[in-house]
Amino acid sequence: MKTAAFLVLLALAVVVASCGTGKPTTTVENTVNGNWEAQLAGGTGPASQLDFIIQFNVTNVNGSTEPIDFTGFSFINDQAASGSCFPSGQTVSGNATITVLSTNQVQGTMAITVSGAASTSTLTLTGTNVYGTANGTPGTIGTLTNGVVTGTWSLTGSCVGSGTTASGTFTMCQGAATCTVP
Repeated sequence: MKTAAFLVLLALAVVVASCGTGKPTTTVENTVNGNWEAQLAGGTGPASQLDFIIQFNVTNVNGSTEPIDFTGFSFINDQAASGSCFPSGQTVSGNATITVLSTNQVQGTMAITVSGAASTSTLTLTGTNVYGTANGTPGTIGTLTNGVVTGTWSLTGSCVGSGTTASGTFTMCQGAATCTVP
């Protein structure tokens, strides 16, 4: 009986002792999602008609690079037209790194690659600046609002000619066609 009581008390002591030893998380997880519209500046001919609307989800733990889960993508201009860069579809991939500052402002980077399904065209966006406001606190998952991504883009493949690259800058706005870059 004494042995059983001792084992029960020992198990209870282990449970109680372990309750207070976990450190609370100090990192902020941030979810980015919704509709975004990208406007690309630069390029000529078909390479100047690559503005698009995109839907995606990504959850970052402060400063980590995470893959983006793309749920929708559509060029604003008709890409099935003769001479377009992506005449019959595309695949989209990318990643994002976002850090939430103490003021709930975010900073980070984002990279997106759009590859032609039946062409050799590849559109690469290098988002060197991600801005917005996060509402998360340590231990919770926040949501990014008023998001803006700026950076450069480059296009290679059949619509710009062999060995040629078209390039320019872009602004991508969360939930809007235009936005103000901070």
